[in-house]
Amino acid sequence: MIYDVAIIGGGVAGVSCALVLGSALEKPFAQDKKVAIFTHQKASSLQNGLYNNAYGIPPGTTGQQLMRSSLEHLSTQYPKVTQIADQKILALSKSSEGYFVIQSADEIFEARQVVVAVGSASAFVIAGLEDYVIPHPKAKAEKRRIALKNQDHLVAEGLYVAGTLAGHRSQLSIAAGSGASVATDIASIWNDNQPTQIHDSVPQNI
Repeated sequence: MIYDVAIIGGGVAGVSCALVLGSALEKPFAQDKKVAIFTHQKASSLQNGLYNNAYGIPPGTTGQQLMRSSLEHLSTQYPKVTQIADQKILALSKSSEGYFVIQSADEIFEARQVVVAVGSASAFVIAGLEDYVIPHPKAKAEKRRIALKNQDHLVAEGLYVAGTLAGHRSQLSIAAGSGASVATDIASIWNDNQPTQIHDSVPQNI
């Protein structure tokens, strides 16, 4: 199977992107699209977080609770998004046909577009992206954080980055917005390049 979009990373940015794309799959222009998210790689800062100041999240929610509930939310609300939990992505390349080849330790996947959302730790482990790595522009130098060089989340044709790896600060709401921004850019491409936002709405009684 060739996915239309593969999201690498099950943290805030990655899951936010998957939620918006999952909602988009209900639209006529996207009903034939296939989306997957690799949830093995998560941001450690999320696991250790306590969220009292994030919009829409009940105070006292921990990062571990949020990680669990967000994937349950994605599975329940948007089951068309394939969740792949047991594959750590090690390398990314392009095939001669123009698809992205996504390689884990024991399996290979293909996608037309890829979103990388694995956090900004200096121990970067996805081979094939080294040429895009730059020092993180909004982190303290002593933390040695990195980012992928991008223009409004776009790294190269069909390749996006979201969250702290896009050069954003480590703030939950910022990471969620970054993932949603990438999702709406992709949805706009699907929708004949028309500027597109993805909203669900309350059914109106007639």
